[in-house]
Amino acid sequence: MIGITSYGAYIPWHRINRQNFAKAWGGFAIPGERAIAYYDEDSVTMAVEAAIDCLREIDTSTVDGLLFATTTSPYKEKLCSATMALALHLRRDIQTADITGSLRSGTTALGFALDAVKAGRVSNVLVAASDTRMAPPSGINEQALGDSAGAILVGKKNVIAEILDSYSISDELAATWRSENDTFIRSWEDRMVMDESYSKVMPEVLTGVMNKCGLSPKDFAKVVFDPPGDVRRHGRVASELGFDPAQLLDPAGIFMNLGLLGSAMPFVMLVSALEQAEPGEKILFAGYGNGAEAFVLQVTNAIKKLGAGRGFSKHLESKHMMENYNDYLRWREIVPLDQARRPERGHISIAANWRQRKDLLGLWGIKCRRCKTPQYDNGGITTTPIRVCAVCGAVDDFDDYDFSRKKATVFSYTLDQLAPAPDPPSSVVLIDFEDGGRMLFDLTDRNPEEVKVGMKVEMTFRKVFVDRGITSYYWKARPIRC
Repeated sequence: MIGITSYGAYIPWHRINRQNFAKAWGGFAIPGERAIAYYDEDSVTMAVEAAIDCLREIDTSTVDGLLFATTTSPYKEKLCSATMALALHLRRDIQTADITGSLRSGTTALGFALDAVKAGRVSNVLVAASDTRMAPPSGINEQALGDSAGAILVGKKNVIAEILDSYSISDELAATWRSENDTFIRSWEDRMVMDESYSKVMPEVLTGVMNKCGLSPKDFAKVVFDPPGDVRRHGRVASELGFDPAQLLDPAGIFMNLGLLGSAMPFVMLVSALEQAEPGEKILFAGYGNGAEAFVLQVTNAIKKLGAGRGFSKHLESKHMMENYNDYLRWREIVPLDQARRPERGHISIAANWRQRKDLLGLWGIKCRRCKTPQYDNGGITTTPIRVCAVCGAVDDFDDYDFSRKKATVFSYTLDQLAPAPDPPSSVVLIDFEDGGRMLFDLTDRNPEEVKVGMKVEMTFRKVFVDRGITSYYWKARPIRC
């Protein structure tokens, strides 16, 4: 049996009411709100969060591959999945790949993972889909898009949803696109996008996989496929195929609360469906973009044994409403701003980052074998590796120690109104980890008025800054979500 063995999702903490877009530019406001990635988040950091949620009860050393699906990679030439593998503590001898260029890159990657496991090349593959697409300011697409990530582990053991079969078609039509030099997405008129592409391609792929499996619409408990820009077309397609509204995982609810999530949309919808699924149910699952892929899933009894993560529902409930649309413009660097009168930040040292990649990207420290004291050099403050235990004085007698999954408590903090920050004040905390170790970190996803000594925090993988095209990633603390 081959199928989904675990799942996870990530939704940014920040949301904005779409009325704020209309207040800024005038015109019509779509009802509801959309998810906004924070200034230190991108498609990579959100995919890491979703993957951590997916791997919550799984030994990461057993994962044989990682596929990262996105249309908003921070690099045109550099493998993001290799960076993610270090942050997720995956083995070095795994296969990593980035699947890009299409809104269905997530379902395409899922098909690749399924084929690799079927062929026996690997035992399991982690697939993470994430997007932070942008549209030109003042347009309706700016209100419609949203940021999010989803992750699925495909394997042979403890399968919670068997993948019975799949079906794929290709379609050449420039519905939505972004060239190498474009910052914002472009799209053609709705008649072409809806009538000539989505409304023909999606029924074709759904019908194709049902015919392949000898199934009909009544055989499915849930039908999960992502909507186009006009979510009403989703219901029309379902109705034309003979599906009852009760079978649909309503994308309008996700759209109203989060937006159109790009390549992550079908994964986030599937995670929501799996959270509600019962053993024995069949799920019809598909993703669209220059064609489509469709899968038939059969839920197993193992789904009842899978421990609860944050997934879709808990992340959806945990949110902070933005009051100022200008914050969005600043976080995305859409408008130029006056720079703080401070010395310029030094360049990223590629050599130093490479030497310390395990510590910086994985947040690995050391633990004394004699007195069990954990230590960490806080991202390279020291110029040489720690060789002496600060408590018992033991020399070169340590084991690796993972700080990234540990909870902590704020020992002291500062809110700096003078330091340059995309979302002032700059918040820095000195934290005590639950099993030992005291370190200094930036605090993110916080309400400055609620920061206090004794606050419980957890670690999160974030973007620090970009220098000469290189994105510097590191870990920050945040108040515990959910």
